[in-house]
Amino acid sequence: MRISHIGICVSDWKRSLRFYHDVLGFRYVHELEVKGEPSDTLLRLTGVSLRATYLEREGVRIELLHYAAPGCTGDGEPRPMNQLGLTHLSLRVDDLDAMLSEIAEAGVRVLRETRIEIPRARTKAVFITDPDGVLIELVQQPGD
Repeated sequence: MRISHIGICVSDWKRSLRFYHDVLGFRYVHELEVKGEPSDTLLRLTGVSLRATYLEREGVRIELLHYAAPGCTGDGEPRPMNQLGLTHLSLRVDDLDAMLSEIAEAGVRVLRETRIEIPRARTKAVFITDPDGVLIELVQQPGD
């Protein structure tokens, strides 16, 4: 058994593709569009019309799910870290400060109040969000 992908529901396909591809550097793999059955059954939804776009970075594949129908739900606010279920994506960066400067130009939401530094471990970390509020942790730390 191996991990296939991580699905992320998005409200605006183009905006999310720009974020994950252009800002975070995920490589476009492929996409597909599905409607109705058997997707309705698999996804436990009715009247599905869905575009799924697959992106990959360093062996991790994400699937951007844009539902033309029945649409998406949620308020776009970051989930509490102690809410059951998947909480966040975490990406290693070589230089956190340089990365934050880059993404600031792209208008990315940085949760500055989450920033930490641990000098003895040469570690820095902060959370950002994708355009729909998905938490993404950026970590600068030596080694793998």
